[in-house]
Amino acid sequence: MNILFLVPYVPSRIRVRPFQLVQALAARGHQVTLATAWATQAERLELDALRGMCARVVDVHLPRWRSWANCLAALPTRTPLQAVYCWHPELARLAEELAREADVVHVEHLRGSTYGLYVRDRLFSTRSTVPVVWDSVDCISLLFEQTARHPTGAARAALTRFELGRTRRFEGRLVNSFARTLATSKIDAQALAGLAGGESRTAPVSVLPNGVDLEYFHPSPGTKREPATMVITGKMSYHANIAMATRFARDVFPIIRRRVPEAQLWLVGKDPPAEVRALAAEPGVTVTGTVSDLRPYLQRAAVALAPVAYGVGIQNKVLEAMACGTPVVASPQAVSALQAVDGRDVVVADGPEKTAEAVGRLFEEEARRLAVGSAGRRYVESRHNWAVIAGRLEEVYHEVIRVGV
Repeated sequence: MNILFLVPYVPSRIRVRPFQLVQALAARGHQVTLATAWATQAERLELDALRGMCARVVDVHLPRWRSWANCLAALPTRTPLQAVYCWHPELARLAEELAREADVVHVEHLRGSTYGLYVRDRLFSTRSTVPVVWDSVDCISLLFEQTARHPTGAARAALTRFELGRTRRFEGRLVNSFARTLATSKIDAQALAGLAGGESRTAPVSVLPNGVDLEYFHPSPGTKREPATMVITGKMSYHANIAMATRFARDVFPIIRRRVPEAQLWLVGKDPPAEVRALAAEPGVTVTGTVSDLRPYLQRAAVALAPVAYGVGIQNKVLEAMACGTPVVASPQAVSALQAVDGRDVVVADGPEKTAEAVGRLFEEEARRLAVGSAGRRYVESRHNWAVIAGRLEEVYHEVIRVGV
């Protein structure tokens, strides 16, 4: 199958979903052409790994000034800023040409949806039957609704309110615009279907979960876990992760330290803003900033944390920790999209006191730590294998190709 995979940002181990899907589809023998845009030289260098996987990689430079100009132009319209942020006319032109040679076109995220609409319309104008699949990943309207209930600053709150009405209208229209819409979780799929008025006129929204690289993230039997250590991972410039890290460090960690004075908290992830870096001044807190490899932190920590207050889709940080055999203490929101069993595969705790109690018990009960860590690894092996997920995506492609546009 010839697949045009259109992603408005460079896939990588951080932007894990498109990276792993492209790799798994290529491994299954498909000819994958990647069309993408890069903003920085570091992102451009990441394309080298993708060239080894793909039959072809087509890329354009998307400077920040163009993204800001796109947003300014959209202000007087009803189009979400998210939908235009990554627009580049040259990438659209290239995608149109490549789509005519493809069996199916796969477009990722709300930021890529405008390309999907453009390609779909051009294909339709020439009576082409090449179907376009839109992978929404998450329902951005649902994310904005949650963000509005957990404000992290006046500017972000104002932007969220400004965008929310736009994204609701736009995402509802998008669901009815493509051969198939995908989402990472049932919750997101239901939210998108609701925005579309119940059911899509073309096809239902299908759930395609995230996976985890089970060969890359793995237990390390030769690595000794450091007693009373906790780790929180994630891109620390992301507003939900900022809220998660700061609230845990200030509201939960002091309770744990009263019970276990030697407890240590590692905040591991790229681009921490000043408010996260300031947490390093607190006793027992380490803020690493960008690291080349998350695995040593996950493999050395006694417990991994995902005290997510709000968010959508599947939390990759949870899957990665489980894959490393690290017992996870998570908020209900962090595991709402998983079928993991509380107390066996993961420990679910809500609120500062209950979270501190759950962590303290794991620190004190080594056998339970080992049992939860081992069960978590088995869970991701059985439910979040990228090869299996790519097989499900392949079935979606065959379905939409059979039906036609």
